[in-house]
Amino acid sequence: MNASAPGGTPATATYDRIGIGYRHVRRPDPRLAALIHQALAGVRTVVNVGAGTGSYEPAGAEVTAVDPSRVMLEQHPGRRKVLAGAEELPFEDGAFDAAMAVMTVHHWPGLHRGLGELRRVSRRQVVFTWDPGHLPGLWLVEEYLPEIRQLEHARFTPLSTVVEALGAHTVVPFAIPHDFTDGFQIAYWRRPESYLDPVIRQASSTFAQLPPSVVEPAIARLRADLASGAWRRRHADLLDQESVDYGYRLLIAGDGESGAS
Repeated sequence: MNASAPGGTPATATYDRIGIGYRHVRRPDPRLAALIHQALAGVRTVVNVGAGTGSYEPAGAEVTAVDPSRVMLEQHPGRRKVLAGAEELPFEDGAFDAAMAVMTVHHWPGLHRGLGELRRVSRRQVVFTWDPGHLPGLWLVEEYLPEIRQLEHARFTPLSTVVEALGAHTVVPFAIPHDFTDGFQIAYWRRPESYLDPVIRQASSTFAQLPPSVVEPAIARLRADLASGAWRRRHADLLDQESVDYGYRLLIAGDGESGAS
């Protein structure tokens, strides 16, 4: 791995702790991949900031992966890897056709600075993130783990702020399919039994940051509600839905054609 950290190694990242085995749970979903690849159409060089294991990178493009976690970069299959934070990208102005950032901006200590760096080093920017003000929320948070809401609202900046800081000209909603393969927290909204699996929970940064004294009693209540049928009685409406808009958005800025937002 050709991983470097100009200016010094960043502070230990959350994903140094939770990243082991991450690829087995967080498998790219083809529908989200198609949306991101459409936004990146025509680019030859891409920097993937907060790259993790390389999900959603466009085939055929020359991709440079940037991540502050060595554990995550070691799982990335590419050859161009740089250990760095988003706030100090070690590249020249306009070095890439595009910059991409997928479910990562909420982890950046300096959001505005990081988004500014995306704009500095690339001509097009594609960011997939979540709107913390969107309703409805996930039942798991509302009914079992309200502590997750506190974490999320502390980490996620309002979508309007991200749109403005990025200078996004296009905002595309992405409803989460019931069989979404990328196992971040929202993925199992119609598959509640999945949240009982500690391996699945470990791949979600919010779960991983909560103490067992909070998570385990909540999961025990969910297990009991599934066994009694109480969960299905409360959420019968969800069982017939193919997808739900939980506030996930793809933002596009820079040289792409503007579209409806």
